[in-house]
Amino acid sequence: MMSSASTTAGAPPRAPAPAISPADDRIDPKKLIAFLAMVLGMFMSILDIQIVSASLSEIQAGLSAGSDEIGWVQTAYLIAEVIMIPLSGTLARIISTRYLFAISAAGFTVASAMAATATNIDQMIVYRALQGFIGGGMIPSVFAAAFTIFPPSKRNIVSPIIGLIATLAPTIGPTVGGYLSNAFSWHWLFLVNIPPGIVVAIVTWKYIDFDKPELSLMKKFDWWGLFSMGVFLGALEYVLEEGNTNDWFNDGYITIAAIASGIGAIIFFYRAFSVDFPVVDLKAFANKNFSFGSVFSFVMGIGLYGLTYIYPLYLARIRGYDSLQIGETMFVSGLTMFFTAPLAGFLSGKLDLRILMIIGFTSFSAGTYIMMHLTTDWDFYELLIPQILRGFGLMLCMVPINNIALGTMPPARMRGASGLFNLTRNLGGAVGLAIINTLLTNRQDLHYFNLRDNINWGNQAAVAQLNNMATSFTASGLDGSQAALRQMVNMTTQQAMIMSFSDIFLMLTVLFLAMILGVLMLSKPKTAGGGGGGGH
Repeated sequence: MMSSASTTAGAPPRAPAPAISPADDRIDPKKLIAFLAMVLGMFMSILDIQIVSASLSEIQAGLSAGSDEIGWVQTAYLIAEVIMIPLSGTLARIISTRYLFAISAAGFTVASAMAATATNIDQMIVYRALQGFIGGGMIPSVFAAAFTIFPPSKRNIVSPIIGLIATLAPTIGPTVGGYLSNAFSWHWLFLVNIPPGIVVAIVTWKYIDFDKPELSLMKKFDWWGLFSMGVFLGALEYVLEEGNTNDWFNDGYITIAAIASGIGAIIFFYRAFSVDFPVVDLKAFANKNFSFGSVFSFVMGIGLYGLTYIYPLYLARIRGYDSLQIGETMFVSGLTMFFTAPLAGFLSGKLDLRILMIIGFTSFSAGTYIMMHLTTDWDFYELLIPQILRGFGLMLCMVPINNIALGTMPPARMRGASGLFNLTRNLGGAVGLAIINTLLTNRQDLHYFNLRDNINWGNQAAVAQLNNMATSFTASGLDGSQAALRQMVNMTTQQAMIMSFSDIFLMLTVLFLAMILGVLMLSKPKTAGGGGGGGH
């Protein structure tokens, strides 16, 4: 990353470090080694969200936690991470990317080890919050480094790498988590971070030399801005994560959190536009490409995290799969992304980035359209094509979105912009999951009542089905009529759930088709290999 050339008031502009010359087409091996280590660190941090989500029941049993407590293993991580991600740009300016990333990698490794030794749920929640906060510092730094330390002609190589990691990590998380908790124990969900964490900390400390610390900025650090941002984003994440479970604003804590988030937002935005050195530089949104890219990133967060949630939900509730079986089924998308990444990089240097995004969004919406016809019998082979379309579409979209959003950012704004860009994806995921969970609950209730109204004594087909089941249960020595009624209720509930899943896939199909219209509003961007991420 380049030496910061601050454009904020009160901070004199500096000349960028001479090491980064756009004309220089050569990739410095030391910079490449540092970048790959940073990518590994980012992979660990993003993976840690989903690797745990697939094995919460094992952690709950291991810590003797209540069902209302175990969700905080995820929520604590997400709240802490969402605060750190936008803050990381400012911290990188003050202490340099080298110190920030090496300390983050080392701290994340220590927090992972602590989580593996947790003996009760309270300890686990604290350690997960530490993991999320410290790990969040690694994610934006990678995006910023990719667009500042490499010449524009190499973006069709480095952009697919970070795009692949940002999408692959949450997609294969259930697979890795399911395997580790099945083959070993839940402790290994955290212990697996330690060896790569040590390597990342050492390599980044040794090889990162993209910028220098600007410790003088510490005197201007906006502590009120930091506090208000923490309240704003932390409370917002809590509302989105816990809202549906706790019946939204009928719950006192959700209401208080929503009010706190609103007050925090007002103070944060006031400070961001009024102080000399704001905790987050929002001026990046003045760049049209960055604003469009952030909107696309937000929607990609909905698709990425939403489908990573809804597929396992279907497989667990309808098919009765355990975490390992879910992981094996979900692995198809990850495999598709892995093989699509080089193609996405190649095409981003040859095609209009808008065409690439249209193909990606079309592929994604085709996958969700097929899933609208979901039944209780769908298994690995029925889910194969939708998952391939999903993985293919995600990769083809991520590379041009990264290039459009960050490709025209001046180096002085890159670190702050990278934090904001990554925040939009995480917030998109949080908002998407909140909407999906709420719609699933409401639509399932609606479909259940509609189905129940149709299943009555005047419905000959329903009566015949009920009598057949009663006869079968009676022959097995059970109370046939009661068992048949219970079975009918279960079947109705299951069908209502399937219909609610179909509604979610319809919503996602419409959303991603709408994004195609958004792409058409973009002015023609330059290709990744052509030296820019997008025209103005």
